Amino acid sequence: MGRSRPASKSVHGEGGQGGSGEFTLEKQLRNLASVRLPSMDVEIVRWPRDADRREELHRAGTPRIIVISEDGHPPTPLDDREDWAREPVARVDLEARIAWLNHRLEVHGPLERTAPTIDEDGLLRTDAGWVTVPPVEARLAAALISRLDTVVSRETLTAEAWPKDVPNRNALDVHVLRLRRRITPTGLAIRTVRGRGYLLELATPATRTG
Repeated sequence: MGRSRPASKSVHGEGGQGGSGEFTLEKQLRNLASVRLPSMDVEIVRWPRDADRREELHRAGTPRIIVISEDGHPPTPLDDREDWAREPVARVDLEARIAWLNHRLEVHGPLERTAPTIDEDGLLRTDAGWVTVPPVEARLAAALISRLDTVVSRETLTAEAWPKDVPNRNALDVHVLRLRRRITPTGLAIRTVRGRGYLLELATPATRTG
């Protein structure tokens, strides 16, 4: 008697167990990208495998469902255009998530926020409040604000923060850390993009409390 092959891992859709409602995880993943509702396109992103694509969709303002690996941890939400489900996920459950995200955006709309500003006195203002920022951090903030939601290289930030001097090697990291802490109450967040630089964005409530 030959060795039996291991059973394929499966998830169940509307049909319950067996029949047309059952499909293997491999087939499910092929189907994820095809799930669309007429009123809104929602992208399906695997986490953590597609972390870079998730960032791109966030910057483009594209709604998305994050499908988390079975033993993975949900990421901190980037904005209000995002929801998540965990593998294995039935198609009917995934479509329910998309329908809820669609409803939430249609009824409430995306959160509208005014772009931050900083004046020559180092007063940084957002919808959430204001803080005063020392000169070096003020120049860093101005460079990041002028390129909101865009990665700013370390070289650009260094040149704008110290236009007449050459700082020591760790100066930029130290001042970015100070700025990051100082602006937390304003609803802004500075993200580190390894090997490239820093990105300033308007944080969601979940990001601020996470």
